[in-house]
Amino acid sequence: MKILILGAGAIGGYVGGRLQQSGADVTFLVRPARREALQRDGLVIKSTKGDVTQKVKTVLSGGEGGPYDVVLLTCKAYDLDSAIEAIAPAVGPDTTVVPLLNGMRHLDVLDARFGKDKVVGGLARVGVAMSAEGTILHTSPFAAISFGERDGRPPRAALVALDAAVKKSGIDGGLNPSIVQDLWDKWIMLCSLAATCCLMRGSSGDILEADEGQAIVLETVEEGHKVAAAAGHDPGEKGMKTIRSFLTVKGSRFTASMLHDLEKGAMVEADHVVGDMIARAKKAGIATPNLRMAYAHLQVYLAQRARGG
Repeated sequence: MKILILGAGAIGGYVGGRLQQSGADVTFLVRPARREALQRDGLVIKSTKGDVTQKVKTVLSGGEGGPYDVVLLTCKAYDLDSAIEAIAPAVGPDTTVVPLLNGMRHLDVLDARFGKDKVVGGLARVGVAMSAEGTILHTSPFAAISFGERDGRPPRAALVALDAAVKKSGIDGGLNPSIVQDLWDKWIMLCSLAATCCLMRGSSGDILEADEGQAIVLETVEEGHKVAAAAGHDPGEKGMKTIRSFLTVKGSRFTASMLHDLEKGAMVEADHVVGDMIARAKKAGIATPNLRMAYAHLQVYLAQRARGG
């Protein structure tokens, strides 16, 4: 099985590096500067699960070395359009596209370009970052990706093969028959966390120390819950208990990566993570006062950033 991974950044580099380390046929589609660094230094992973430095295969165009059996998309949502153009030449008649993005809107965009039959559901739970020197830093105890058919059908051969490769690599997860529900569950949690952290400029624990902090967090979670339920993907009481518990741990230093990006003056996935939740809420007639406030805050930030202010 031939796997193409778009980019060799934090998530793509870690997942692809572990897959190759265990013997998978992996190629990275990268920009010229990243290719030069990888050819010079190799792909370097510093991890709680073991360090590795290895030479990797790279291409500058999706048309090189393809078509591929699986294309893993690990880009940010705001880079989706350019990512689609980059991988398009790599997608053949039997290619399966596995996006590891947050939210749901990217699935509609990918379906429109490649056809719903080629695009499956996927998500990543990998605590990684990339240093200024290009080293992949994995400092958390978890590293998992999951993927699966979105319509409940038995998994296609490419996903079965990818599942075997993931398990051999030591990455947790793999085939998930409930991938769409899992995407919604993660989106409710992530949207609530990103909205509250960015609006109040603090960690989950910081917010809970405020007089109305926990109430605001729980209200925000419930807004996402209502949207998911209206879409036919209610996590149920057990799922919601897990989400609420995760976001209400006193003293937690857990912080949305979107806040880290905002504090650095970088681009953020505001539209995809928060804005799209609000858009779906409006269509369903659901009020989202907390999410609207946070989204307006993020839009002001993006406008200021675009002006260079």
